Amino acid sequence: MKIPALLLLWVLVLPLRAAEELRKFAFEKAEMGLPFRVSVYAADEAAARAGADAAFARIAELNAVMSDYDSDSELSRLSRTTGGAVPVSTALWKVLAHAQTVAERSGGAFDITVGPLVNVWRRARRTQTLPDAALLAEMRARVGYKKLRLDPEHRTAELLAPEMRLDLGAIAKGFACDEALAVLKQRGLPRALVGGSGDMAAGDAPPDQPGWRIEVAPLDAPDAPPPQIVYLKNCGIATSGDVFQRVEIAGQRYSHIVDPRTGLGLTDHSLVTIIAPDGMTADALSTAVSVLGPELGLKLVEETPGTAAHLVRKPAGKIQFLESARWRDVPRATR
Repeated sequence: MKIPALLLLWVLVLPLRAAEELRKFAFEKAEMGLPFRVSVYAADEAAARAGADAAFARIAELNAVMSDYDSDSELSRLSRTTGGAVPVSTALWKVLAHAQTVAERSGGAFDITVGPLVNVWRRARRTQTLPDAALLAEMRARVGYKKLRLDPEHRTAELLAPEMRLDLGAIAKGFACDEALAVLKQRGLPRALVGGSGDMAAGDAPPDQPGWRIEVAPLDAPDAPPPQIVYLKNCGIATSGDVFQRVEIAGQRYSHIVDPRTGLGLTDHSLVTIIAPDGMTADALSTAVSVLGPELGLKLVEETPGTAAHLVRKPAGKIQFLESARWRDVPRATR
């Protein structure tokens, strides 16, 4: 049966007209101790606001599961156990399992058992004093991804050393962005972008655009290259480095990112940006690459399908700019 020409034209034009009628709305709310932003294209503000409220509610739910600040969170309760398998929720299991995969692949450069060392360096930033070597050694004895045992059959987690403390700060925000984006898609709002600090999850592209316009953060150095503008859709992006949180002690700059293998805050002045199929992967890899350094970090990225990396460093006072092979294929704005 032939479709009348006028009807065919109407069918073809209707999706375009629907896209043209969408408007952009943006909402911001503090969750997980930082501002989260939801940008969404919707037919009206009521639909956009309802979607954003649901997305923020999902982030709040996840914070109640994964916060290391909240003593009542599921993660904190797990951290208080030793030597016994503990059933965990679906959301926490997804993050723990993914974290352990990245830990294994990075040789322990990424490690969610790093909590005891993170606490030591939080105190160092507050007091502006270098942690005691004996204290660092004591905390290092509690750290190591192989001291966390996961049982996929029963979906349980077991901490194998006393006084361990899990810290999901380098992966939970990316997962929260993914989950919030999924909520928006379920509500018929696929053209959305969810961001929390240096982590973002992008959905379908805005109308008539190749993707969401995102500025890659520049290094805070006078001679650093200008920020790049990339266009992303249906993927995650995360940036890690010492631009955001750091402390200077006795003339040495230490990042808030701790190397789990040495117990020390990173001294490499750098920014690492990762694009990955989802926000959780981008979040974890940005930290892993920061700890591994450019050579091993880029190797890890090249071996991870669908990921790309952009690094800017300033070793020995000279700017160093590196990109993975797939980064060169990322759509970007020309200046």
